[in-house]
Amino acid sequence: MNEMGVLMENRIAEIYLERLSLPLTIPYKLAFGPVTAFDTVIAHISDDSGRSGFGEATILTGYTPETIEGCWARIQEIGASLIGLSTEDAKAEAFRHHHDAPFTVTSLITGIEMLEGHPALNPIKPVDVPLLAILSTMDEAGIAKEINRHVEDGYKTIKVKIGWGVEDDLKRIAFIQSCLPNHVRIRIDGNQGYSKEDGITFATRVNPDKIELLEQPCHMDDWDAAAAVAKVSGVPFMLDESIYGEAEIERAANMETVQFVKLKLMKTGSIENLQKQLGLIKSMGMTPVLGNGVAADPGCWMECCVAMTMIDNAGEMNGFLKPVDGLFDIPLVVKGGAVTLPQKYPSLIDTSPFRRDTMTYGR
Repeated sequence: MNEMGVLMENRIAEIYLERLSLPLTIPYKLAFGPVTAFDTVIAHISDDSGRSGFGEATILTGYTPETIEGCWARIQEIGASLIGLSTEDAKAEAFRHHHDAPFTVTSLITGIEMLEGHPALNPIKPVDVPLLAILSTMDEAGIAKEINRHVEDGYKTIKVKIGWGVEDDLKRIAFIQSCLPNHVRIRIDGNQGYSKEDGITFATRVNPDKIELLEQPCHMDDWDAAAAVAKVSGVPFMLDESIYGEAEIERAANMETVQFVKLKLMKTGSIENLQKQLGLIKSMGMTPVLGNGVAADPGCWMECCVAMTMIDNAGEMNGFLKPVDGLFDIPLVVKGGAVTLPQKYPSLIDTSPFRRDTMTYGR
């Protein structure tokens, strides 16, 4: 309230941006090449009442058209334009750029949602969110050993990457299936590595035993290939990279052969949009999957907070486990294949060892 009793809107007072490089413990193997470090931008946002929040954009070349250089330039441009705006106007102004820079925009808007105290980020009590594990090993001896370790750690879903070569992939999946206990399932991710023909070959020849789903075997823009593979697939089919919003969710539902749709917070623009899109997936008869395996602590924490009330399967928000060092002062704890969410907002550590650049606007 001002001195005349008029309710005043909180306004964005400062935006501090950091560009980080977060080395990974082991390379993250993808069809379009191994990832050895996360290229991450953190947006720290404060308003004129002293509230603060942070959001994250981690750019994976090949997954999104955005690049880390483009993200860093664009977030400075957009961030500067938000100073002095009310939090609602700032979110609306940032979202105008969502179509061209979804990851970049999401880091700014979620930082504002955090400082506003978004309800999803305030769990009433500690909640365990089940995660899946990643199978990183390629040789048979290593595969068997790694599966045993994941099972001992309490994971019931294991993600397996394919997309290098159909025959080798089929052989490796068959061996993995032979190593799995009856209560464990695999989620197979094609990472856009196949042509339509190879995708059809894999989907029709793979043994469906202990397979939860097959994810995005063909390029994100090739909806015809996705439809062709989904139509003949012997296992449930999921789209991921092709999905950026409500239009793509509706398009997937209209194919009538897509059973799962995966979302990532960094693509949706905001926590609010993520919740709406998860609800839309369910309303259209499909099952939502949530989580970003290429995200640091802030993005994964926010996804876990949403997952605890909206997701019934293993989350993929395990990116925070991949870097050598985490970004939270009190790390997220994974036990029994699940992460326990803290009941208070986490704080970031000193990120200077990973810092490549900074920029500040406002105060």
